[in-house]
Amino acid sequence: MNFSLKNLKPQKELSKEIFANESLTINDITAPSSIKIEQNYFQLEEKIGKSFFIFSYPRYLTTGWLSPIINYNIEMDLSFFFHPIDTEMILKRLMRRVTEVQAELSEREEKGLIRDPSLEISFRDLEELRDKLQTAQERMFHFSLYLTVFAQNLEQIRRIELSLREVLESRLIYIKPALFQQKEGFISTCPYALDELGIHTLMNTSPISSMFPFISFDLSSNDGMLYGLNKHNNSLILFDRFSLENANMVVFAKSGSGKSFFQKIEILRSLMLGVDVIVIDPENEYLALSEAVGGSFFKISLSSENHINPFDLPIPREGEDPADVLRSNVVNLVGLLRIILGGLSPEEDAIADRAITETYAAKDITTESDFSKIMPPLMSDLEEVLENMEGGESLVKRLRKHTKGTFANFFNNQTNIDMDNSLVIFGLRDMEEELRPAAMYVILRYIWNKVRSVLKKRILVVDEAWWLMKNEDGASFLYGIAKRARKYWLGVSTITQDVEDFMRSSYGMPIVTNSSIQMLMKQSPATIDSVCKTFSLTEEEKFILLETSIGEGIFLAGQKRVAMQVVASPGEYKIVTTKPEDLMRLKEEIKQKE
Repeated sequence: MNFSLKNLKPQKELSKEIFANESLTINDITAPSSIKIEQNYFQLEEKIGKSFFIFSYPRYLTTGWLSPIINYNIEMDLSFFFHPIDTEMILKRLMRRVTEVQAELSEREEKGLIRDPSLEISFRDLEELRDKLQTAQERMFHFSLYLTVFAQNLEQIRRIELSLREVLESRLIYIKPALFQQKEGFISTCPYALDELGIHTLMNTSPISSMFPFISFDLSSNDGMLYGLNKHNNSLILFDRFSLENANMVVFAKSGSGKSFFQKIEILRSLMLGVDVIVIDPENEYLALSEAVGGSFFKISLSSENHINPFDLPIPREGEDPADVLRSNVVNLVGLLRIILGGLSPEEDAIADRAITETYAAKDITTESDFSKIMPPLMSDLEEVLENMEGGESLVKRLRKHTKGTFANFFNNQTNIDMDNSLVIFGLRDMEEELRPAAMYVILRYIWNKVRSVLKKRILVVDEAWWLMKNEDGASFLYGIAKRARKYWLGVSTITQDVEDFMRSSYGMPIVTNSSIQMLMKQSPATIDSVCKTFSLTEEEKFILLETSIGEGIFLAGQKRVAMQVVASPGEYKIVTTKPEDLMRLKEEIKQKE
């Protein structure tokens, strides 16, 4: 290779030439470094995109049909194009078409052919549209709807396309990719107001109005109670939880976000509507509420005078087989032993099952017994049976703490409480943390037995449910209640602030899916991703849950979801508040009145 040194420029002159060039513009900064157009997708740098158009619509379009697509949690651009058409020209075409259809109907009638419903419907629709156009109630447009979706790879694009087709085709709306026109499709969905695809559907004003994508759900009804204010449109959220397929609810919120405030408001208003309420209260937060409405508050602890016998049997309802009731109780008691004894080996599990059955039999309790007249055994009776069984030595040693030791006062006494009040609360604040899961299990079993015995409209509130979810048997039992509650006119409200622990259980998600109502309040950044995944939240809803104020959140009922603010009257607020400053002020007001 030959070159001449005289053609080389000095370094200083070369630098001057470089800096003398035209400076960068905004286009250079914002434009992608590369773009690749294929027949059915395009690539912007590392991101894949695909454009679609809708080419077929049903005869009727419901309001808000596009909302599921708008709320679909993907990166997507959407464009509408409305091209007005001269009304006079459309009227001439309609007149000609009406004449053709009418002539065809007359011809079929003259020939004695059977009626053609589709032809008759077309005639009526044409006549109705012509009348509305002539009276200026409607206008005609060439309408276009284009979508461009983005993902990281073609597999994600494929899954998104399948989801879009599934949602739209269920409404008889059909979509196609813009084959060999991906560039035009991308430009058409950019904010240039350019309809490069030019794929139009003839529509009048009424169906076009249903395309409006920003629909705020309304949860107002003639029946039910006031839950709060709809922050989308300031309407009242009036709702009856028993009107859904089940009356179960889950409440997820971080500490101090207002979940107990919300639940107490619901309890107060439910009581006014004649619904009985039962509460498992780990922190005695509902004591003031109980005192205000004359409810029954049972403090449960190792030194408490309130006792529940785990061996209690429910009275079978009409149609229930006593054998099934007894067998179910034995299974649940084995689950309790797993909790209080720290687990059982397969051999111990079988021994415990046989020992509990023999304990009942020793008290002459069999499938033929009248459960309303029996005296159930105690935990000490089970200990005696185990002492005389081969292989029961280990169980006896571990069980003795609950029959003669520290825990005997809670586990080894006959039941001395009743649930005749419309509001019954079990306070567990003074129960040792080690025993809380077992105590909640025992109380929940007692409540479930009472619920099954007498059919009545009730709500069961399990606050801080994560305590119960820590153990497999406790979580399984809570799920079983949530699944069967509807048959006994019961709505289960499961409340937790520890979302991670709750969802970590294999029964966490099934409890959520068996709850028709969900109330999501303020979340911590550490758990927000888990909540978003569980409830398929959009980015906007995620932001709401991170930044929302106390007493606000997202209320989901069936297929509807709204941003809600819990509201209380001054009288209700005094009863349900747990803020220290509010409580001090109320105490001062009471002293001044005295």
